[in-house]
Amino acid sequence: MIIIKSDREIALMREAGKVTGEILRELSDFIKPNITTYDINAFVEDKIAHYKMIPTFKGYGGFPAGACVSINEEIVHGIPSKKRILREGDIVSVDTGATYRGYVSDAARTYPVGSIGEKEKKLIDVTRQSFFEGVKYARTGYRLHDIGEAVQKYAESNGMGVIREYLGHGLGKDLHEDPPVPNYKDPGMKAGPHLKRNMVIAIEPMLSLGSYGTRTLDNEWTVITDDRSLSAHYENTVVINDGEPELLTL
Repeated sequence: MIIIKSDREIALMREAGKVTGEILRELSDFIKPNITTYDINAFVEDKIAHYKMIPTFKGYGGFPAGACVSINEEIVHGIPSKKRILREGDIVSVDTGATYRGYVSDAARTYPVGSIGEKEKKLIDVTRQSFFEGVKYARTGYRLHDIGEAVQKYAESNGMGVIREYLGHGLGKDLHEDPPVPNYKDPGMKAGPHLKRNMVIAIEPMLSLGSYGTRTLDNEWTVITDDRSLSAHYENTVVINDGEPELLTL
């Protein structure tokens, strides 16, 4: 069931989103070669605590950290570790959220680690822009799969694979609510529900330089591309309006 949020609920999510967006902006300067994924998570959790909020991801389904930190071919759910050291030329995706008075936010970015190659830069740029192509349709008058179709069209026109197994989602009091938000549209798929004012969704393209196939590592969390091609992730919490959508985490 899709839960339409009240203006009061969106105001609470807006506060959570501001903190998440600020953290992701500041990570651009923090991320560099020779730090660990543990260091990134500590930065995220310390910032959330500074604002007296709760790290949305920590403990969710048993996940042990406040941020998913995924390197190179890791798509999502990378577990922070003191043993995972970032190297020059890597790319790293950070997916996180803050919870304020029971309401959540969720967003992700992919960052270069030092100097990266042209193919890595293109992957990050196309992933980010595919979000903005999709969010053009995140308003009343469109249907859910208009978003995914726009993401897929832009990504594939730029030679990228669109991950299909992992989707965006609704959110509010819970991190994952209805509706699921695909980043693609197959010809046989229904168009999905009509978008309504005060729906809140996370739109999160995950793209790869190769196949869209995935597999999960033995830790039962971290998902990688099955051909080990590089992957990037870009996400914001989005409020549907009659006109321009509001991006709570940007």
